[in-house]
Amino acid sequence: MKASSRIWMDGALVPWEDAKIHVAAHVVHYGSSVFEGIRCYETASGPAVFCLEPHVRRLEDSCRIFRMPLSYSREELSRAILDTVGANGHRSCYIRPVVFRGVESFAVDHRKCPLHVAVITIEWGRYLGAEAIEQGVDVMVSSWRRMAPDTHPGMGKIGGNYVNSAFVVMEATDNGFAEGIALDVGGTLSEGSGENLFVVRDGVVLTPPLAASILGGVTRTVVLRLCRDLGIEVREMPIPREMLYVADEVFFTGTAAEITPVRSVDRVPVGAGRRGPITARLQEEFFGITAGRLPDRHGWLTPVPVLSGA
Repeated sequence: MKASSRIWMDGALVPWEDAKIHVAAHVVHYGSSVFEGIRCYETASGPAVFCLEPHVRRLEDSCRIFRMPLSYSREELSRAILDTVGANGHRSCYIRPVVFRGVESFAVDHRKCPLHVAVITIEWGRYLGAEAIEQGVDVMVSSWRRMAPDTHPGMGKIGGNYVNSAFVVMEATDNGFAEGIALDVGGTLSEGSGENLFVVRDGVVLTPPLAASILGGVTRTVVLRLCRDLGIEVREMPIPREMLYVADEVFFTGTAAEITPVRSVDRVPVGAGRRGPITARLQEEFFGITAGRLPDRHGWLTPVPVLSGA
């Protein structure tokens, strides 16, 4: 990871090397954090953060779910994100806001521990590889399932939840795949270790519902909107595993993964074994908007102001 020059931490921009926490911090022991993943894209008009408002809102929602009362408003958090990108002089970057519990108690109940907020920015390319956007990736269905709705709150982007994701992706990579797909507690499709899942059959785009223990992805919402814009039928519904083997197209979405086609599942080729036309059309719209080549008709891009002295 290439260090940036500054991190925003508890209200101030500090040097990267000074943004530290204590080994006794609650978050180290129990995963008591919530976080976001956001991208800033380079456009002809300068850097712009993609879907800033829905990301900050989801951060706030995750804090509510996990009983973390934020002392910063959405406007203050948004400003902190923009200021951090500007202070580091990024043309494009990945942004990681994180809220976590510090030092006070080793009790599992984290609420007596102080709450800290940080914003980290790094330069980061394609999550699943530069070639994956066009060529697609090979994935497997994981033996690890997503949590039941009454065990972990899947709607919260909570640090501790990602232990499950780690098992999914470790199993996949150990078996020679780029990623794993998890089933939900009922055996229907859920999502990847860090991506939402879409399946295309006969021109209809299918995606698992929130009840399938998925994270309500911001990029997922963007793709649903783009499908409607393009007149593509979309259905949010429970999807059986075997649909992966008869699908015309399968693709992942996420801030890190963006829109990444899946070319095979369990070594069974998806469709023709390459990116399909609907996936390609959605990528064309998505990357056209994020690069500023197409109109930002939904107001998804927030320009990063130039900081004096940055």
